Amino acid sequence: MNLRATLARWRPHPGRWFASGLSAKLLVLTIAFVMVAEILIYVPSVANFRNMWLNEKLEAASIAALAASNPDGPALPEEVQDRLLEAIGMEAIAMLKDGQHILIAAGDMPAEVAAHHDLTQVRPLESIRAAFATLLSGGGDRLIRVSGTPPRGMTVFEIVLRENELRQAMLRYSRNILLLSLAISAITATLVYLALRLMIVRPIQRLAARMQDFSDNPEDASRVLSPSGRRDEIGRAEERLAAMQSALRDMLAQRRHLADLGLAVSKINHDLRNILASAQLFSDHLATADDPLVRRIAPKLVGTIDRAIGYTRSVLSYGGAREADPVRRLVSARRLVEDVAEILGVGAQDSVSFDNRVPTDLEIDADPDQLFRVMLNLARNAQQALTSDESGAVIRRLWVEGERQGTVAHLRVCDTGPGLPKKAKDALYEPFKGSARPGGVGLGLAIAREIVIAHGGELRLIERPGAGAVFEIVLPDRPVSLAAVRDRRKA
Repeated sequence: MNLRATLARWRPHPGRWFASGLSAKLLVLTIAFVMVAEILIYVPSVANFRNMWLNEKLEAASIAALAASNPDGPALPEEVQDRLLEAIGMEAIAMLKDGQHILIAAGDMPAEVAAHHDLTQVRPLESIRAAFATLLSGGGDRLIRVSGTPPRGMTVFEIVLRENELRQAMLRYSRNILLLSLAISAITATLVYLALRLMIVRPIQRLAARMQDFSDNPEDASRVLSPSGRRDEIGRAEERLAAMQSALRDMLAQRRHLADLGLAVSKINHDLRNILASAQLFSDHLATADDPLVRRIAPKLVGTIDRAIGYTRSVLSYGGAREADPVRRLVSARRLVEDVAEILGVGAQDSVSFDNRVPTDLEIDADPDQLFRVMLNLARNAQQALTSDESGAVIRRLWVEGERQGTVAHLRVCDTGPGLPKKAKDALYEPFKGSARPGGVGLGLAIAREIVIAHGGELRLIERPGAGAVFEIVLPDRPVSLAAVRDRRKA
């Protein structure tokens, strides 16, 4: 699936945007989280409200006891006691003094008390449990007994009152807390929603829109995202997306260039094969000539043309997929280097001196045609680097050396040229990027490296003091796994 189709599937339908988008989910989650926080606050607060309400009743009972106390006279009449108890909403008031209960006032009430709550020993969990037991009691006129010390007193009082009054007060408190929680949730959710939508949701929507816009025409430079300059995660995502879009645009441009190049090469290759076929016929006639010089040169000319025809048959293999698997045989390294020098004409020129320092007994287990291409590319690059400076005082020397170390053969192509610039070293084996000279396409080293890797070997640039460049070919004799080699090519 291409990038455009992927983004088209990812982009939600406008009619379902709010229902399934981040905005709706953010709003719902914010309200839910605020309500959960309010519930967690409500549970201990309602228990605390119950304790405060009962303490206020105890304080009212202490004031009533002070008003009803008459040490020198008779007790208050029952009618007065009833009016006093009705005023403070209690059924009885008693005081604990010297371990004895002293009844202050009492009205008509049943003998049974449903529950006893001791506020002198208040525990949080017991208070919460008692508060919810009162809320869930369902009302009724059951009596409860409460004992405790008033907030501004030292004496322990006991009061008897109807639980329904406490329950009604707690329900009013719960209703107020609920309304306050809803108001806080709505305000908080709105503020958080607006803030996060401005800071997160809208930038993400903008990123999605720019991705969709870029997918419509990836090769248009004006559609590449311009980062907003933010220093948070959104800003870093914008920078990564912009870098990815630029890299994708460059890759598409390069692939288009390769496609155009492949088409041009295929056309040239078609005509070149016809020309080389004619040249092959002429060279076959030269082999039958009587001139000794012609007879000596003709086989080399035929071999060169045969190689050229072989190259034209596989000229598109580099762009299509890969080089052919090597057909390995024992090759005389010195003789192969002599053939390369003869093809290039080095040594015969006055401007470039050539020295073949490869031992005569050095044999390499390799595909002769592929190894010839590698050496030809490396030697041609060195020759072009040496002849780029036309000053007569410059020493132009090219030599090839090699040796065997156990089961591994080493070949080095050395020159006294200007060396490789840093830009060429950074993209040494990348096609169309690693060329060190004007007009070069950088394919020679890429092809040479691919062939060497197919042999299970390594092509590397050796850094050394002074001028010039040294490329070393390392080829092992032992067989290699072609599957592993192809994995190395991909890497």
